[in-house]
Amino acid sequence: MKQLNNELFITSGVCSIYFVLGLCYGIPNVVIPQLRKEANSTEAVSEEMASWITSVHGYSALPWILVLPVMTRLLGRKIPFILVCMNTLIGYTMFYCSNNATFVLISEIMQGSLAASNMTVLILIVTEYTTPKYRGIFMTVKSTIFFWGVWIANATGTFFHWKKIAIYALVFSIYPFTVFFWPESPSWLAMKGKFTECAAAHHWLKGYGNDSEKELNNLIKAQKEYLKLRMGRNRTIRSRIKGFFEKMTTKGFYAPLLLSICVMSLYNFSGKFVCTMYSIELIKKITNSESTAYLGMLILEAVTILSMHFGSVLSRFLRRRTLLLGSSFLGIIFLLILSMYLYLISLKIIDENKVVSISLLTIFSMTISCGPMILACSVYGELTPIRFRSSSLPLLALYSEFLMASVLKISPYIFKALKLHGAFLFYGLSASVFAFILYKFLPETKDKTLQEIEKYFQETCTTKDLSKQLIVK
Repeated sequence: MKQLNNELFITSGVCSIYFVLGLCYGIPNVVIPQLRKEANSTEAVSEEMASWITSVHGYSALPWILVLPVMTRLLGRKIPFILVCMNTLIGYTMFYCSNNATFVLISEIMQGSLAASNMTVLILIVTEYTTPKYRGIFMTVKSTIFFWGVWIANATGTFFHWKKIAIYALVFSIYPFTVFFWPESPSWLAMKGKFTECAAAHHWLKGYGNDSEKELNNLIKAQKEYLKLRMGRNRTIRSRIKGFFEKMTTKGFYAPLLLSICVMSLYNFSGKFVCTMYSIELIKKITNSESTAYLGMLILEAVTILSMHFGSVLSRFLRRRTLLLGSSFLGIIFLLILSMYLYLISLKIIDENKVVSISLLTIFSMTISCGPMILACSVYGELTPIRFRSSSLPLLALYSEFLMASVLKISPYIFKALKLHGAFLFYGLSASVFAFILYKFLPETKDKTLQEIEKYFQETCTTKDLSKQLIVK
């Protein structure tokens, strides 16, 4: 129980930052309408400016994605986390002092480190500081906490002035400074050859049970072999370049990376996150009522959060692969049905029923929320091998943040050009492609240590053996 409390202590700090990150992503949905209403003009926040405010933190995260992994490799996990917390406080102070769209945009840009930490620092902390038994729960809960932040921001902006969101963010940005009482990551200590400190940190986090000792022994053994191999190499510039290309062609590097890219692509191309970020505009187009749009937005996001909690419970009993793919395919089916329904309405073949439209959108949100929305980060965090994290995580983070920002940036234009039915069809077909790839190649990761997962992708495996291992029954 003591070890579980220690894990809860650390993950609560991470969840607090995830909540603040959710506030960051929820801000544009309510701040933009308020700024327009205060100025009594839509020109106060142009369509172009609105799309930038919604997506800019993804682009501003790109430089931080290059910096934070270097820091996590050289300095450990704690110092980069402290830097993110400090920068978050500064960014939200700037947001609180904002009085127009330009200053809001600048404050969102300053949250680039917060957005970048999601896939560089925070994912390392959750996967390395927790036991395999509880890791999946912690990973799904922190994803749910993110959407709680989005919902709280939306609810606050619906009933109060948007600056109250900054107050919540500042309060929740203080708690993560409990990081000063954490031990350093056992995985990082082992990677640096500090095996005594590694064992002490591991025992503080995970106790002295048989499973804990087995995990510790495997971790130390794997890192000793890696360090021994590394010391035997001639580290010239030429050898480093050669080693880089050898790494890029190693199954242990590219197979998890490509699968992780597919997982994050499914997350973004499912259309659920887009519906969350533009929920007011989407519901307004369906209902033709602004007041109904705000109420519908809050209800839809509340249903999303409840579904994510339900998915977190299901993840305790179902395999990750089963839950991820099952919920994805169900969500895609309802998205395509919604697209077909809206298309038939546009052709005047059937009469529009707003209750049916909202119901289909809600069911789609529920199914996707049970799987990709809570499991995407969990799966890629578990797939990435420890020894390749400094290389693969930045690449994956760059891809994911750029993709998310770009999808959010162009979505208003997609809705405008293809209409709602065409946009939903686009997201449904795109998600289907990535879901099928994951169905063919995604391994099961539930209740497995990071070392066990890494063995799926060892270079020594033949292609036939690898295929058998990837499709876990």
